[in-house]
Amino acid sequence: MALTATSTATITTLLISLFFLPKIYSSKFTIDHHHRRFAKADVDLLEFPLNLEFFEAEFFLYGALGYGLDNFAPNLTKGGPTPLGAEKADLDHFTQDVILQFAYQEVGHLRAIQKVVKGFPRPLLDLSKESFAKTVDAAIGKKLSPPFNPYSSGVHFLLASYLIPYVGLTGYVGTIPKLKAPSSRRLVAGLLGVESGQDAVIRAYLYEHAKEIVSPYGITVGEFTNRFSELRDRLGHQGHKDEGLVVPLAEGAEGKINGNVLAGDADSVAFDRTAEEILRIVYGSGDEKKPGGFYPKGGNGRIARSYL
Repeated sequence: MALTATSTATITTLLISLFFLPKIYSSKFTIDHHHRRFAKADVDLLEFPLNLEFFEAEFFLYGALGYGLDNFAPNLTKGGPTPLGAEKADLDHFTQDVILQFAYQEVGHLRAIQKVVKGFPRPLLDLSKESFAKTVDAAIGKKLSPPFNPYSSGVHFLLASYLIPYVGLTGYVGTIPKLKAPSSRRLVAGLLGVESGQDAVIRAYLYEHAKEIVSPYGITVGEFTNRFSELRDRLGHQGHKDEGLVVPLAEGAEGKINGNVLAGDADSVAFDRTAEEILRIVYGSGDEKKPGGFYPKGGNGRIARSYL
């Protein structure tokens, strides 16, 4: 049967499409060393959490061992500056063991993300006791005397740790729906699982001591966590997404309990946060365009730098 001009054009178009399909398809994906496909549209979303993972890895490593990534895994820093003011904490054996486990887990998180995206150099982190004291003063609403020092005891260190994994946890919850590739969602879901576990361990320990007074401030452990959560909500500017360890009855699970060892909404589902909310919180400024707090020069990566 003779081909018409129309059918010839159709076949030609189909052949051209088939020829370019692999190139078009591949342009939307990147392949990691395990031959998993990650959508290129996901790269910025996968890189952004490195800012918090660097924070957690350094804080936990220094707290448990007295040194950080520069000694333990310098390749993961990509040449970024050494954190300011971090030091070994005065921890009891149990707390030191738990924090060391967290530290090694965070090293794994950095490696897992850097296996699939290029990443960026470690941002400058201010982990000094003075930096934490400013954050705690902002939460309490006055200057504490003596200044809060996260490295002075296990309780102090865990209260400071309360500030960290939960912010990353809410960020991962907010990121998953935006990811395109199943492999990207699987990676972030896996990271979220461990971050949630860390947060649960920290909250459970602090909940056991919720009614104890933190010397010399005359403030209970539970009240510290409530104030920290209120601060994060204020800085995030997106309503109620944070809860301390003891809440009004109406805000507890099913409106039936004051204890709040895990934070969640009215259905006990985890809260979510955007990258912008996270930057407002960790900068301590309430403004994603105004670095400060734990990130004196801001976060790294396209998302964070786009606001600077």
